Amino acid sequence: MAASFTGIALAPAHAQQSTRDTVLVSPEGDILDYIPNDGSVRWARDSRGNTVLVDNWGSVVATAMPADRYFARNNNPRRDRYREVSGYPETNPDYFPPAPSSDFGDDLTTSSVPEMREALPGDIERQTLPDADFNSQQMPDFSNGTDDSAALPETTDPNAEFVPGPKFQPATALGKMSSAEITALQVFLDREGFSPGVIDGKKGSNVTKAIEAWQNATGETLDPNNADDILERLRLSGGMAFTTYEITAADAAGPYVASIPEDYAQKAALPHLSYTSTTEMLAEKFHMDEAYLKEINPGVDFTIPGTIVKVIDTGTPKTGKVAKILADKGRKQVLAYDETGTLIAAYPASIGSADTPSPSGLVTVERIALNPGYTYNPKINFQQGANNKVLTLQPGPNGPVGTVWIALSKPTYGIHGTPEPSKIGKTQSHGCIRLTNWDATELAKMTSAGVTVEFVD
Repeated sequence: MAASFTGIALAPAHAQQSTRDTVLVSPEGDILDYIPNDGSVRWARDSRGNTVLVDNWGSVVATAMPADRYFARNNNPRRDRYREVSGYPETNPDYFPPAPSSDFGDDLTTSSVPEMREALPGDIERQTLPDADFNSQQMPDFSNGTDDSAALPETTDPNAEFVPGPKFQPATALGKMSSAEITALQVFLDREGFSPGVIDGKKGSNVTKAIEAWQNATGETLDPNNADDILERLRLSGGMAFTTYEITAADAAGPYVASIPEDYAQKAALPHLSYTSTTEMLAEKFHMDEAYLKEINPGVDFTIPGTIVKVIDTGTPKTGKVAKILADKGRKQVLAYDETGTLIAAYPASIGSADTPSPSGLVTVERIALNPGYTYNPKINFQQGANNKVLTLQPGPNGPVGTVWIALSKPTYGIHGTPEPSKIGKTQSHGCIRLTNWDATELAKMTSAGVTVEFVD
């Protein structure tokens, strides 16, 4: 196999540098030390035309890279991927990271093709959502062939009890603020566990809801127009809103897919429903709107390893033990409480619609699946296009339920992620509770089976 790819260097590092034109770089940035000949890997092209080595799951295990570029970026000890940005005040419109430099290390390690995927830590499962978990009344349903929902209720009870949600002190109206000031406010709320949804430097209802929930939880009043106060709160919560990030070989390699088709048969043909680009991946990694990421990094090529980009410093995820979840349909917000009844986190959500409303009353969390697959069954689900056979859709952030599925005891309902984070809290679902992938993941790690979920109006 190695001979079929002319110029690939698998010799020691010094020989590669002097005699070869191309090296194979693992997702961790190391040179691949050998290529198995047992048929467990194969050559392929990614969406950008790069030559890659993939395993039987479709995961990229190495990317072909010009040797001179690889060794040029490995001349000095490696730096931390994150750097503080200096030279401009936080609110300055010219606040951008320094240009990439070539002060990289000459440490050279080699890598091997992994024998298996890494197991996920903790007690959250990584598995598909098979028919056994969702019977004919429990299978997630995606109406009208869209990917922005998870389930249709079987019936809607017109006599269902109206359960009022909590009343919060109204937030102070946001005045004239710069994009950087709004971003600082969004980042502070995000770090506190009161999510504004995607961080995009724009005002909106998701920001207002997050402020109101934060005020309720802390007993304080937050003035969003006091930029100095927000910046001081940011400093105390981990530092300024922006930092820089170095794009790694793994970031550039993916794996990515060129696009996500609407038709489920075409979706099922994909080896994974992963991101479509480096920018989409980085935007989710740093809780950002993809367009905003590009806007604050004008002219940057995100596909080149070693490139330094400006991103949000999200801090550390919220931690705690959730005992009760309120799905507030009126506020379009999920509220998480601990065992003392204290509000510890809040997330903007898309919950139900006029045509397919979510239920009222109590249900419980049954199980949690991280990075779930999805099984489409036309005899149980809706009829999507001309598909009349059972289809298995592979996991991925662009899958129908995103990266998380929190199954509820109410048949067909769950809390889950989404492939379209910028729409959260601004559109309706088909009965389930949709969060951004990162918010759903944070909530899942604080939740366990048996936690009460109450739908309120």
